Amino acid sequence: MDLINLHRPLTRRQLLKISGLSGISFLLGGCGTPAFEDLVGKLSEPLNQKFETLIFNPQKLVPEFTLSEIEPKALIVNSFRYTPIIDKEKYRLIVDGEVNNPLSLSMAEIQALPLTSMIIRHVCVEGWAAIVQWSGVRLQEIIALAQPKANVKYAYFKSADGYYESWDIASALHPQTLLAYEKNGESLPVENGAPLRLASPIKLGYKQSKWVTKISLVSSLSPFKGYWEDQGYEWFAGL
Repeated sequence: MDLINLHRPLTRRQLLKISGLSGISFLLGGCGTPAFEDLVGKLSEPLNQKFETLIFNPQKLVPEFTLSEIEPKALIVNSFRYTPIIDKEKYRLIVDGEVNNPLSLSMAEIQALPLTSMIIRHVCVEGWAAIVQWSGVRLQEIIALAQPKANVKYAYFKSADGYYESWDIASALHPQTLLAYEKNGESLPVENGAPLRLASPIKLGYKQSKWVTKISLVSSLSPFKGYWEDQGYEWFAGL
């Protein structure tokens, strides 16, 4: 999730140049800076979302980087409204919706699940990228515990700062989609989304919500698709 921009807005020429980082999806998508809203919104079209969904392979792994390639200072910290301070001891992740086993998980319970680490490039539509090591639990592990009903097609994410997002269920189940609680081998800093955030190499940064407190698994997409999507950004936002 990369929202309020701390940098100067890019021109359309710069946008096109940067598209080499993320391929076609960059041009189809958008990411979180108010200075970008008008331009990115114009680039978003429902047809593009259908195309991205069509070419997405839910099992194909994205190549990862080595430890020596991590860029510890490259990940820019943006914020939405404010940085929520969450008591890790009282924190609960709620998983509900069209599931057979609603969940309310503590961090201890989440950290007892198998740990997965990956070193990937985090790409923001603002025009920057950073190679980061994220560690946490695969989202597919949490979803499996909730026992979603067969008709579930989407995952909604609610964050402690009021941010909201939605993903297609295939992307949520991708083996490299994590609920991360570590960054670069250390506990996740609060400004990066502690205690729990989304991290994935298959989505643009604004899809990767920080401070996730609730996941709802549902069969239909509501009119409220995501904070930036509701302002015209592209919804699928795949890389």
